[in-house]
Amino acid sequence: MVRGICCYLMVVIFAGCASQSHVIVGTVRAPVSSDQVKLYLSPPKRYEQVALLDASSRGSLAFTEQQKMDAAIQGLKTQAANLGANGILLQSAGDQSAGAVGTGFGSATATGHPAFRTGLGMTSNVFMKAATGTAIYVIEE
Repeated sequence: MVRGICCYLMVVIFAGCASQSHVIVGTVRAPVSSDQVKLYLSPPKRYEQVALLDASSRGSLAFTEQQKMDAAIQGLKTQAANLGANGILLQSAGDQSAGAVGTGFGSATATGHPAFRTGLGMTSNVFMKAATGTAIYVIEE
């Protein structure tokens, strides 16, 4: 129960923290719809690099692993689309540590000279999904 509450609080705390960035390495074009951006695992025949991208599921309200990965990939697609890229050459996708959540409880009782102490602590790692790629503009022949 305590673990669930702590995880919920972490989601709320990180909800405002968008985790996306890019570095322009080529020509930026007019924005396109993110639905038009295709993922590539190997380079197409003809393309131009636009930007290096990274995104994560941080800030999303995704709970399942698949929802977190979908959020990270959608972050890449949104960035690429905003830069006018119509493709992403995916470089990596996986887990990334987002920190840890800890909680503890302690009590002490004393009557006279002897004392009795108890303590309990718990820590849990929090993971998010992260993805990196290169935004590309695929030249159709």
